[in-house]
Amino acid sequence: MSDMPQISGNQRRKMRSAARFYAVQALFQMEAAQTSVDKVMHEFEDHRFGEVFEEGEMQEGDSDTFRKLCEGAVDNQAKIDQMTDRALVAKWPIARIDPTLRALFRVAGAELIGPDTPPRVVIVEFVDIARAFFPEGKEPSFVNAVLDHMAREAKPEAF
Repeated sequence: MSDMPQISGNQRRKMRSAARFYAVQALFQMEAAQTSVDKVMHEFEDHRFGEVFEEGEMQEGDSDTFRKLCEGAVDNQAKIDQMTDRALVAKWPIARIDPTLRALFRVAGAELIGPDTPPRVVIVEFVDIARAFFPEGKEPSFVNAVLDHMAREAKPEAF
C-alpha cells in the first residue's frame, strides 16, 4: 500500500493545466535570459511549482507534462516555428510577435505534434493561458485562430 495520497482525475487535470502554464513561462524565461532548458526546468520545479504568494498559492504542476512540453518545444523548435509562421499572416513572422506569445505557440506546438492530447483540448488550454497573460486584449482570439491553423496542419484527421 502506497503512502502517497490518490490524486483525483480533476486534480490531475489541474496539474497538467498548471504544467502548460509553467512551460510557457519557462520558455519565455529561457529566451529572455538566454539560458538552457535544463536550468530553467530545474528552477521551476524547485521554486515555482506550488509557490506561495500573498495573493494565494500557485497550483502544483505535473512534472512529467512540464518536462515533456519544455523539451518538446526546444527539440522541435524549427518545425513548430515553421508551423506557426504558416499560421500567421505573412507580415508577422514569429520573430516579430510578442515573446510571451512566441513561447505559448512553441509549447502548444510541442503538445500538438505529440500523440497524447486531442488538438481541441490543446487549443482550449492554451487560449485559457493566453487569457491569463492578456486578460484585456485581443490575444486570446488571435491565439485561438493560430492554434486552430496549427492543429489542422499537425492532425488533420482530428477535424
